[in-house]
Formats: sequence, structure tokens, C-alpha cells
Amino acid sequence: MSPSPPSGRALADFGASENDLENLPGGRGLTWRSGPLILRPSGGDAETVWKAEILAELRHSAEFRTSRPIPARSGGWTSDGWEAWQWLPGQADERRVADVLRAGAAFHAALAPLPRPSFLDLADDPWARADRIAWEEEPLPDDGVVRRLAAAFRPVSDASQMIHGDLLGNVMFAQGHPPAIIDWAPYWRPTGYADAIVVADAACWHGLAPERMHEMLGGDGRYLIRALAFRITTFQLLGVWDAQLEERHRRVVDVALREE
Repeated sequence: MSPSPPSGRALADFGASENDLENLPGGRGLTWRSGPLILRPSGGDAETVWKAEILAELRHSAEFRTSRPIPARSGGWTSDGWEAWQWLPGQADERRVADVLRAGAAFHAALAPLPRPSFLDLADDPWARADRIAWEEEPLPDDGVVRRLAAAFRPVSDASQMIHGDLLGNVMFAQGHPPAIIDWAPYWRPTGYADAIVVADAACWHGLAPERMHEMLGGDGRYLIRALAFRITTFQLLGVWDAQLEERHRRVVDVALREE
């Protein structure tokens, strides 16, 4: 079944046209482009409003930029169950791990002054729960791989701040422009954890040699163990963890634990 396009009311409210609507492959197929705008379904919740207000004003630099939210003509950041964002040119390239880490560092530096938002306390989706499990704030699942990783958890003293917890496929590159960071997945953790998720994803899915993981992280593997626990636990909570996924992660987990 093809995804439903934005309603006529939402299109009009954001100044978009149905004549040039294009369904985009990202965003689980639910995202649409209309000229200079990107439209996607919105929960209209506190997280939506908070991110829009932050990204509407966040100062960009030569190292990164973000898409700006588009306010609805009727007021607010959503309309008829949709939200709109500025379209930016570029494509993700998950092989450019160092460039993603560099853009992420600049983005995180810009976010550093932000206080922790209260909506994080209400998050109960598989990603939020897996994050809490990876930080020993919820009980571990009954799984040998995650328990093996958890046995190697070490305390960290680095300060937490707002981070993007899914950077690798959400940094777009376009010649002549700073990298564009999109689809902000907000977590309150040390920035090293965000970097480790990038490196773990690259090793598990995009051809980064597992032996290079510690090098990419400056020799610090503390967060890598938690990043792998986070990703694997998410798959389990989504009900998709199987023998094939376990095999895909096996060598990465083995190298991470061996070098830890």
C-alpha cells in the first residue's frame, strides 16, 4: 500500500503544492518533498515543538548546518498531523565516518548549552528503552550477547548533554556546502556515546573494518560497548533480532570486547 501524502489542509498551511509532491525513500517512506519543503507526519508532541524551536535558532557554522523548521500559517509548528522542514541538497554517505564524526562534534558543541528537556522522561519507545538499558537504568534483557557486553561496562565520568543518537545516515554531504545534519534523534548522554554509535553502525552495516573502531574513537572503547548494547537491544525490543542479525554483529562485538 502506498503511503498517504500530506493533506490538502497541511499543504496549504505550509505553503506547499500538491502538483510537485515527491515521495522520498528515507523516513520509512513517509516523507514527502514539495519544492523547497520536506513534509513528514508529526506527533505534535513536546519533542516536536522543542526540536523545532531549537533548530529554528541554532547557529550554523562552516562545519555543519541543519534543516530549519517551517512554521504553519495557522500558527505553531504542525498542521493536520504534519510538520514541514527546509529541504537541503545532499546525500548521506555512511563510508565517510570521519567526516560524520567531525560534523557531529560541531553540532554537539552548538547543543552543549541546552538544558535537559523533560520530554525525555516520557519516552518509552524501543530506542529510548534500549538506551536506558545500555546505561544500566533498566534491567538487562535475557540475552547472552547483551549480557556479555554488559559485563564489560565501565563507569564514565564525562558530562552528559543533548546529542544526536543516529548520526551516520543522517549527515548529508553536498559540494560547496557544510554537512547537513537531519532527523535529530535526541538523547541526554556524553558526546562520546554518539560517536561510538556512529562507529558501531559503520562497522556492522557499512564496511568499516572492526579493527579500526578504536582508532576512529581515539583509542577509547568505553562507549563502544554501550553503543553496541544499545543497538542490539533495540533490535530485540523491536522483535527483529534473529540468528542472521546476531551473526552480522558477532565479529564487531568480539573485536570490541577483545580490544576493551
